[in-house]
Amino acid sequence: MSEAVAVHHGAFGRAALYELDRPFVTHAHREGHLIFYVDGSRAKVQVGDTLMRIDDAHAAAVSPWEPHNFDGVACDNPCLCLVMYIKPMWFLENCKTAQGVLDFGHPVVKVNDEIRLWILRLTSLLLEPEDTEAMDGYLFEMTRICYDQSWARSKSSTPLVRLKSRFSDFRVRRSLRLMQENFAEEMQMDDLARKVGLSRPHFFKLFKRQMGITPNLFLNTLRAEHAISELLTTEKTVTDIGHDLGFSSQASFTRFFASNVGIPPSEYRRVAHKT
Repeated sequence: MSEAVAVHHGAFGRAALYELDRPFVTHAHREGHLIFYVDGSRAKVQVGDTLMRIDDAHAAAVSPWEPHNFDGVACDNPCLCLVMYIKPMWFLENCKTAQGVLDFGHPVVKVNDEIRLWILRLTSLLLEPEDTEAMDGYLFEMTRICYDQSWARSKSSTPLVRLKSRFSDFRVRRSLRLMQENFAEEMQMDDLARKVGLSRPHFFKLFKRQMGITPNLFLNTLRAEHAISELLTTEKTVTDIGHDLGFSSQASFTRFFASNVGIPPSEYRRVAHKT
């Protein structure tokens, strides 16, 4: 079973060391997402249309709301990964050179000596978190280096131009608001499409074009984020958290959480800490 070795939450977002021994489903995050190989089996990550290796020489950069999944590895030798989830606003507030949003220009990061050094520093800090005040600075430097490299390798538009293409249709914006207000309830996509004045096929096509993901995937992201927050900030049982999100049993909620976050909710709560 995949396990969390350490999870740290802060103003930046979260950073984690995961031992992953199985695939998990296509999902997305509102944060910028970086995945680095530390030890064990090599693995693969699908980011959008790009399938890439995660090993000593390659890491993955995932833009906010970009669909991605983790490909399985040998169960007897899991892949130890350093995984970062960086809030775009935190990065923007700390970066003088960012062009408006934490959006990566290329999903493949070449792990050079500088990045390898930051991987070692962050891994050590997560394993022995006595000096957590250094965490923000370390994470920012790692993110900045990967961000700059991704745009140096990209031939596409700037991140600000790409951001403007999202959220531009008022019907998509209304659907986002409705899902954010009602994500804990059973939501039929036919009803949601009708409320924004579209047929289901037209709604799915427009939403995917604007957001890069399907409405179902967006809804799953909201549920997973809420579950993480509840695990971290409340004393609710895993069963109660799942019930509040509309799951009929703890088992179904655990399957959902593990397939979207990578580890079971009880395991996440056991190792997570917050500053």
